[in-house]
Amino acid sequence: MRMRIRSVKNISQVTRALEAVSASKVRRAVAAVQATRPYATKAWQVLTHVAAQPGRDQLHPLLTERASVRNALTVVITGDRGLAGAYNTNVIRFTAQNFDTYNVPVKYIAVGRKGRDLLFRRRKQVLADFSNLPAAPSFADVSAIGRLAVDSFLNGEVDEVWLVYTNFHTMSRQTVEMQKLLPLELEGKHEHVMVDQSRKTSAAYIYEPDERDILDQIIPRFTALQVYQAILESQASEHAARMVAMRNATDNAHELVGALQLAYNKVRQQAITNDILDIVGGAEALAQ
Repeated sequence: MRMRIRSVKNISQVTRALEAVSASKVRRAVAAVQATRPYATKAWQVLTHVAAQPGRDQLHPLLTERASVRNALTVVITGDRGLAGAYNTNVIRFTAQNFDTYNVPVKYIAVGRKGRDLLFRRRKQVLADFSNLPAAPSFADVSAIGRLAVDSFLNGEVDEVWLVYTNFHTMSRQTVEMQKLLPLELEGKHEHVMVDQSRKTSAAYIYEPDERDILDQIIPRFTALQVYQAILESQASEHAARMVAMRNATDNAHELVGALQLAYNKVRQQAITNDILDIVGGAEALAQ
């Protein structure tokens, strides 16, 4: 019992250390999310306004709705490590609920080792795997993910591109969400942008120097930016979930140590009582 108490105390020290590390990481991750969120929001607004232009199907191939959808691509963002509670499982469960019964075949781009392993376990077709991203990724570190999704859409390999990620709200609340990346969808609500459904079109833009050159630059880049922002949101959510999970594990370990210590004291007291009874019984036998 003493060995078990000692092992639980050692585990509580490990979980307390992991909680401290996660608390430090989540502060940096939240700062990164808050720093990039205004730019990503404005980029999404620009995309939605461009997509609302008259004749959007002729503006750019990434805005063109396909006549028939035959294949879909989903970018699934999870973590590389566990010990984060149900964070990774919730993402894959949400993905399965929305795409296991989808009306067309679905390919996946896995961002994170845990998501990749769970997708392989479910026998899903994983087109690419992006694992072991830096702790503080830059746009250049993850731009290949957005570029792969854009190229797959432009080449006609897929007709839809979806994004599944965990949106960070507070330290205790993170929600799994999905967003349609390509072709751009005007219906519905983005995290910080509500599209006005009453407006069929927005004010027409005048492009300088050339409409085609500008759209060729901003639409793929802003699409990749949405993936980058989703990765930052997911990393902040992962660190917050891990910090909460390690805090709960530490509290449970302390409760278990208290229960084991109480049981140990009871057994020890019983042993002492038995020894005293043996001594008293032996003394009485000698006195007779």
